[in-house]
Amino acid sequence: MNGKRQRPRRGRGWYLFLIALFLLGLMAGIRISRRMAELNGERPETSPPGASAPAPSGTPGVSPGGGQGEAPVTAPAQLPSQAPEETPPAKPPTLARETLEGMTLREKVCQMFVVFPSDLTGVAKVTQAGEATRAALERFPVGGLLYDASNMESREQVREMLENTQGYARVPLILTCDEEGGRVARLMNTVGTTRVGPMLDYKHLGPDAARANARTIAEDLASCGFNTDLAPVADVWSNPENTVIGDRAYSDSFQEAAELIPAAVEGFHEGGVACVLKHFPGHGDTSTDSHDGTAYVDKTLDELRQGELLPFRAGMDAGADMVMLGHLTVPEADDKPATFSYKLVTGLLREELGFGGVVMTDSLKMSAVSGRWTSGEMAVMAVEAGVDILLCPPDLEAAADALTGAVERGEITEERIDESVLRILSMKEQRGILC
Repeated sequence: MNGKRQRPRRGRGWYLFLIALFLLGLMAGIRISRRMAELNGERPETSPPGASAPAPSGTPGVSPGGGQGEAPVTAPAQLPSQAPEETPPAKPPTLARETLEGMTLREKVCQMFVVFPSDLTGVAKVTQAGEATRAALERFPVGGLLYDASNMESREQVREMLENTQGYARVPLILTCDEEGGRVARLMNTVGTTRVGPMLDYKHLGPDAARANARTIAEDLASCGFNTDLAPVADVWSNPENTVIGDRAYSDSFQEAAELIPAAVEGFHEGGVACVLKHFPGHGDTSTDSHDGTAYVDKTLDELRQGELLPFRAGMDAGADMVMLGHLTVPEADDKPATFSYKLVTGLLREELGFGGVVMTDSLKMSAVSGRWTSGEMAVMAVEAGVDILLCPPDLEAAADALTGAVERGEITEERIDESVLRILSMKEQRGILC
């Protein structure tokens, strides 16, 4: 011995202990790493260290294990099977659309006209419907007919004439007249229907009277075979010097008229007929009668919105079927009458006021327009402005030919014609005319 204290030798067991301790620490580190990955939402490693990791499958639904020990690897979970979304059944086409799809261009163009029976048949005084009416409707399958006092002799005669006329039409007709009450009446003075006075006389009685009068007029019309009335007058008699409207108006107050007109609309519908608001954008403050010449509305659009348009808006909101345009020139908006003004028909009536029903002209025979343009020119200009129904052009054939030719030349699209005809047919269907 050299006197130095010798260190005891560590046997193999000591080294094995250190190795085991190292491996335990390594395994613990792996577990901690996996747990941290789970907490961070990461996919845990499923291969032991040193093994090549499988390529990610991208399959959703792999759920990491939980609890103590190494997280088990589970098989991809099956996603709940999702039944393919069912396509809702297509809505059946309306009768109006079905009718439109079966019409030729010529038939569609003719549907946009409402004319006097004499314009259709060439007979000066029509009081019955026979072979001439049947042949005329085959040649010009118009959308409707407008009757006046010359066509009326008795209730029975009127009813038979209208029933026969309707029987000749492939597409049921609008059968109408001007029956306002007071001085504008076609039936009261000829076949003895209920006498109703001028609308202005009833203004102090309020909406109930307006509704009752309209219902009475409508029931009398329907009993004779009519399905539409060219009423109520939505103009306001705001100018005492105005003679064309006068006591035809429901009131001389814009606000009061806006209360009476919707009641009248309801009354016409209760009585069984469609109705027409007239004469847009308001004829009650003009100094000229548009039957005789150009009539001007010397107001700004804002003034019209605050006055003349109130009863029209109220009547539309109440469900009026149609709006008739007056041959009225509003210089601030256009130098052409409203009948041919895109700004007033499409811009103001359609887009601003939101009217989706049928827009018709006043009679195209009136001097305010017939002395300045031909029947063909008026038909094309009115449709370009957004009009649906052309009322009584001086020459039906020329007007229909011009409109058909404009479509064939591409000046007006057939889709534009379809828009108007669908509105007309839809109104007929809604009111039970087309069935």
